[in-house]
Amino acid sequence: ATGGLGGAGSILVTRFGAVDKDGFVDLAEFGGSLLQHSSLSAECGETIPPEANVVANRATPALFGFGLIDAIDDADILANETTPPPGVSGRAHMVEALEAPGTPRVGRFGWKSQVPTVLTFSADASLNEMGLTNRFLQQENDPNGSLPPALIDCDMVPDPEDGPEGGVMGAPHFIDRVTDFQRYLSPPPQTPRSGMSGAVVFDSIGCADCHTPSFTTGLAPEMALTAQTIKPYSDFLLHNMGQLGDGIVQGDANEFEMRTPSLWGVRWRDQLMHDGRVVGGAFAVRIASAIAEHDAPGSQGAASAQAFAALPQGDKDALVAFMDSLGRAEFDHDGDNDVDVSDYNNAISGCITGPGAGSVSPDDGCAISDFDQDGDVDLADMAMMQKAAGL
Repeated sequence: ATGGLGGAGSILVTRFGAVDKDGFVDLAEFGGSLLQHSSLSAECGETIPPEANVVANRATPALFGFGLIDAIDDADILANETTPPPGVSGRAHMVEALEAPGTPRVGRFGWKSQVPTVLTFSADASLNEMGLTNRFLQQENDPNGSLPPALIDCDMVPDPEDGPEGGVMGAPHFIDRVTDFQRYLSPPPQTPRSGMSGAVVFDSIGCADCHTPSFTTGLAPEMALTAQTIKPYSDFLLHNMGQLGDGIVQGDANEFEMRTPSLWGVRWRDQLMHDGRVVGGAFAVRIASAIAEHDAPGSQGAASAQAFAALPQGDKDALVAFMDSLGRAEFDHDGDNDVDVSDYNNAISGCITGPGAGSVSPDDGCAISDFDQDGDVDLADMAMMQKAAGL
């Protein structure tokens, strides 16, 4: 079985570059395109060079179910590229894993789908987020490039800085340990697991065309990650989002293209959209605002955003309720992301129906306690809730 859930962060990272007559330039000679926010000394801190005329924030990704996403067969992601729904034209970002150079694979991590595997993600983040060179990336990232100060004045530790534990040949490296941790992070819960009317609305206005509800994983090195049906609500493809794009070119992904973000666990995110522009306020307001942002000039999400705006309020509420199910734990009646005595008392006082299929629908608030999804809340469900609450 997979382990802990991980979580959704609130940290923003900064990308920068320049656009000239020849297109986008990542300004690598000046430390681009990722701004290093922290340094061991103020003198060695990175700044955005004056040559940059494109600056973009990106929200850090939630690491939910990373090993399961890694285990999706390339062919299953490519199927959404070759036979897309009408009006949708996503494309896979083919990239090479650091551990398997020369073998292109479908990218699936990062806002530009620029990373294909968890190990590559760990090695890349080790260097670019922690300044830790490793067996795949042995050249230090000079924060300001050719600008002063010189790299040797800021980092005198021999590279690679990550190596086998205890210096023992064959022992795991730090990036291996981090990779193992991330590969076993569980997917977020979804409660109710199926049947909500908001899911029908989600499909009807075209959200599912890009936010593909489910995949079944292929053959992974770990049995726990093999042949698992998961519901990430993403096709992991790049889509032209027009003016909603971040203006940054990465690999073969252009300035208008963004990867479809996974929606599982969305109820835990206070910041929504790639740059966290939608933040704070009630969940329903954040979801409506995020959908409205899709109606940008040139965006492939514009039609769905307009369709949502035209819905009657009841359908909008149903869609928001469905979004709220993506990350809600079973039995969490008060929605505070834990299951305790308060939830148990709420279920006891208002949800026990006894056997009788059909008395509790997936849209009913009590469906959170219908563990076996048989349409009622009875003693069998309450026994599972007692275990979840530690009673």
